[in-house]
Amino acid sequence: MPYFENFKSLITLVLVLAPLFVGFALPSSPTRTRLADKMLSYLVYVILTLIGIELSQVHGLGAQVGSIALYVLVLAALTIGSGLLALIALDKWLPWHARSGNHQAIQHKVSIRGSLIQVVCVAIGFGIGQVLSPAWLPPENTMTVLLMILILLVGIGLKGSGITLKEVMINKRGMQVSLVFTLSVVASGMIFALLFDEVSVTQGMALSAGFGWYSLSAIVMTDAYGAIWGSVALFNDLLREFAALLFIPLFMRRYPSAAVGLGGATSLDFTLPIIQQSGGLSVVPLAISFGFIINIVSPVLMVALSALG
Repeated sequence: MPYFENFKSLITLVLVLAPLFVGFALPSSPTRTRLADKMLSYLVYVILTLIGIELSQVHGLGAQVGSIALYVLVLAALTIGSGLLALIALDKWLPWHARSGNHQAIQHKVSIRGSLIQVVCVAIGFGIGQVLSPAWLPPENTMTVLLMILILLVGIGLKGSGITLKEVMINKRGMQVSLVFTLSVVASGMIFALLFDEVSVTQGMALSAGFGWYSLSAIVMTDAYGAIWGSVALFNDLLREFAALLFIPLFMRRYPSAAVGLGGATSLDFTLPIIQQSGGLSVVPLAISFGFIINIVSPVLMVALSALG
């Protein structure tokens, strides 16, 4: 049985990473990149709706709502707080002064409305699941297929953004911020496990490793631990998005690394506009390097840690 579980986990890891590399390998064009971005935004809504449907199928969910809320609040406080404090310490110990970059200004408007829409999608899915006949429920492997499509579109988007591995890896500060952020946030998952007897250490670490990538963490955690923990991961990472929108401008002037780290995986896309608006063009290369690395590290950690139990 352990051998079967290990093999299953290896297959899952391949399913997560292979589409990413395929996306990178495909020839890049502005049209393909725009199409991938548009498809990705719609796919996220579909995934969140399906997560709501799966959540509606959990027996006795009403009795667990209080526990879910407690899990989410504690996990969010630990994951967001640990990364923030660790990166503030990094900014104090190794102060960083931004240099001018060649990146163009980001023109997108930033709004909390997008995050609220995502929550609404989950609620809609939950409502659909309540009235849907069991015969019409999505097939068992639907989430796995959507996960592969999601990762493929992310790979195409990353390739089309013009980012090269060399550009990412030679950004010393980006690598420093990524390392400190990853270690501190995953360590907070261990603390979360110590606070709740029903959570193993590896499960706590896996739950913390979404780093703000809610659509991915919700799928992986649902597959590994069930819909309850998938919803915990989802709302934990959505709360990071809310916190980033609110606090990036507050921390940017004195603690730029901490401000960038608040966005987690979203610093490469959703929170990049507010990072640029509050920190200027000079901080964009750091955000891109950090976000790129975290987008690679997050799925590997989540799958590997959840495979351990």
